[in-house]
Amino acid sequence: MSGPTIPEAARALRDGSLTAAALTEAALSSIERLDPAIHAFAEVFPDAARAGAAAADAALAQGRDLGPLMGIPVGIKDMIDIAGRATRAASRVPAPVAAADAACVARLRAGGAVIVGALQTYEFATIGPDEGLPLPPARNPWNAAHVTGGSSSGSAAAVAAGMLRLALGTDTGGSVRSPAAYCGVVGLKPTRDRVPTGGVLPLSPSLDHVGPIAATVEEAALALDALSDPGWRPAAALLGLGAAGLRVGYARGWFAADPVADPAVIRALDDAASVLSLKGADIRLIDLPDYGVFETAGALILDAEALAAHRDRIAAHAALYGAPALRSLLRAVGLRDEDIAAARKAAGILGAGFDAALAQVDVVLTATTLAPAPPVADFRNGRAVWTPMRTLPFNVTGHPAISIPAGFAGGLPVGLQLIAAPGAEDLLCRAAQAHEMATDHSVQGPDLPRL
Repeated sequence: MSGPTIPEAARALRDGSLTAAALTEAALSSIERLDPAIHAFAEVFPDAARAGAAAADAALAQGRDLGPLMGIPVGIKDMIDIAGRATRAASRVPAPVAAADAACVARLRAGGAVIVGALQTYEFATIGPDEGLPLPPARNPWNAAHVTGGSSSGSAAAVAAGMLRLALGTDTGGSVRSPAAYCGVVGLKPTRDRVPTGGVLPLSPSLDHVGPIAATVEEAALALDALSDPGWRPAAALLGLGAAGLRVGYARGWFAADPVADPAVIRALDDAASVLSLKGADIRLIDLPDYGVFETAGALILDAEALAAHRDRIAAHAALYGAPALRSLLRAVGLRDEDIAAARKAAGILGAGFDAALAQVDVVLTATTLAPAPPVADFRNGRAVWTPMRTLPFNVTGHPAISIPAGFAGGLPVGLQLIAAPGAEDLLCRAAQAHEMATDHSVQGPDLPRL
């Protein structure tokens, strides 16, 4: 990743060797140079970003320190309201101008962060990239012929390309974690209700989460703490303590037995368990509730809530939706109330089963996705492509989960996923950073001149 880390920049801002204006100009220059090939941004705000940077520099000069994100350039997924602009969500469907920032954006501004632009998403955060929409989909900086994963596609691409160190995404079934895995960066989905979703376009309100995508675990943890409601244990509190003594449940059977699992992913996860063991963690093979039941229950809930969220919009503007998004949103037509009730009951039972597994360990280790990013060509002509992941269960249960780089398959990044008990993001980030610090995955970057 290019440029200083957020903690390095914070120190330099405070000792006077760096200004927020200089950081912002560097980000804007990088975006101008790289984004024509990557398409991570739906819109860039150069004037507003420069004004925000000037305000941060003035506050620091007056001795007002607003927190660790002060003066740091940040991008916002185009599902999240930014005051004064329409939240377009990559769609032709008309969108009103937002009267106020979403709660998460307001918290970033209150902490002095500099908002530099809105980042691309799949249409309304649904099924996949659609080249028939007004803006081209984001491309994977490691190989532009491949997708970034979704739907926080621009957020992951911008961080992976080094245009930003930090971006906000939304995660309803894995849309912070899967693009993080596909792009070789860090994606952190917090515990349900830790970060407010007010001002975020809903997809499935009971599954929707807002979370950071960042270059490193420490940067993701600092961002989560700035976004969190009061009273939560700080995600950054245990950073630097390493893996010694951590009990890690390795849910290998949850992914390795799947016939679509790429052998390189299985090797990367086995290596990750070995790395943590060598650093002093107690690795235990564990069994989890059946993944297929999790996915079926979660998909029923997501589909039903997504259709409810879009019913009026579809009635008024169906012809303006892209075909993949509309097909995705209409999947719930014909679902019965008893189907949804059964799915919610199953979700509660599954969540209790996962809590029982976590009672024996501090964190669970498993895969994020079962293969690297698929080619863009697979999605052309309106095709919807199923990409095997292990992310949706933790939207259903609300447990915090993080994806971090775990290696490569065919030159493309793959990720590992760690999960902890609700509210235990401190343990989650401690374990994730222990792996990160013991490998070189997070310091490797794509060959950008090739793009």
